[in-house]
Amino acid sequence: MATTSSLCSLPAQSPTLPSISLSSLPSLKTHLPQQPHFTISPFSTKLAPNFISNDTLTHPPPSEAAAVLAVEAAREHVLVEAGWLSKDWRCKNLEKMEQSCGGDGNVAWKKRRRKRRKEVGETAEENWVALSSGPLRPGHLSSKEEAELCLCLKEAAQIEKTKTRIMETQDHEPTNKQLAIAMGTKLGYIDRVLWRARESRDRLIRCYSKLVISIAAPYQGKGISLQDLTQEGNIGLLKGAERFEPNRGHKLSTYAYWWIRQTIIQALDKKSRLVRLPGHMGQMVARIAEANNHLGIKLSRVPTHKEVAKYLKVPVSTVRLVTERSKRPISINRPVNDRGCLTLQEIMPGPDNLTPENMVIRKLMKQELKRLLSTLSKREAHILTLYFGLNGQIPQSFEEIGKSLNLSRETIRQTNIATLAKLKKSNILDYLKDYLV
Repeated sequence: MATTSSLCSLPAQSPTLPSISLSSLPSLKTHLPQQPHFTISPFSTKLAPNFISNDTLTHPPPSEAAAVLAVEAAREHVLVEAGWLSKDWRCKNLEKMEQSCGGDGNVAWKKRRRKRRKEVGETAEENWVALSSGPLRPGHLSSKEEAELCLCLKEAAQIEKTKTRIMETQDHEPTNKQLAIAMGTKLGYIDRVLWRARESRDRLIRCYSKLVISIAAPYQGKGISLQDLTQEGNIGLLKGAERFEPNRGHKLSTYAYWWIRQTIIQALDKKSRLVRLPGHMGQMVARIAEANNHLGIKLSRVPTHKEVAKYLKVPVSTVRLVTERSKRPISINRPVNDRGCLTLQEIMPGPDNLTPENMVIRKLMKQELKRLLSTLSKREAHILTLYFGLNGQIPQSFEEIGKSLNLSRETIRQTNIATLAKLKKSNILDYLKDYLV
């Protein structure tokens, strides 16, 4: 059966397509699914679909393949614009037509197919760029956008798990190519997932910045600045986004609230003190502070350690220990008043042994001790000095002194006893008794 197709555009809208007559062609068999076929009249101002049946068609000769492809492409373009066909179906159909045609038309068709695939790839990439660089107003993400961004983070988390597993067996960090081989994917997939995950993190942080700041604001003034608290909150936001499940019907902001708050509290416990407290003691500090506030309001005074311990049902020693350890250290360079003339270092008393009176007493005692040792022989004075550490060094045992003097331990012990007995008979010893407390 001969088939004649006449295609023309609408009047006054676009130039008229040339009519192509294929009356001389044998019957053509297309691989199209059961879709409605249109014959558009050049005198009609509207699309008038006329349903026709598909005849049994055969492969066209190579010389006529280009004409067949042109007719089918134009007809399907009209169907797509009219809404009867989808673009995905059109691409699949054109690929099937390409397989059925050969010759010179096949070369030109391959070029057009590569161009179409490139356009499809660029369109998909543009859609993702539009999603990742959407509006900068915080808190304006739809449920679909939240699901897309969280899915990208989950895919990146799987790659990080694979990287960690490989690093445990190897001594170096794996490359993206090694990750692709380990995961059974292509290198382009790894690069694309990592790039999208980075863009998703930036988008989430921008959109939920107000939520993070509102949670972090009540915790400022406790040893960490608001900016650092906000950064810790962003880390918690990303943790929550990786574990978020959109199919449960919740909003991401509702789910991530707990993660943001928990990360901020952990940062305060670890980084707000010069001397870090253990985790269990940090929790006890919070409980004691809450008990102090409750009992202070109830009793109208500061509660004692015993009252707090009874309220919390813990030992009094625990309350006393945690209270002492939780005191914040004060810098000695802190100014005493607003003028800043004096610091705590300048007015704090030093150790008792550094006072002028004690320094004079120590000097006189050393002089009397030196005078006492002068009554002994050089060997006896040396053994006594090493044994008691009179020279300011660590006292030594009899064995250590014997090794240094090449004498036995027993000889050193007997010499020490004899020397002490001799000193007890000295008159100078009475002067040293005055320095004893």
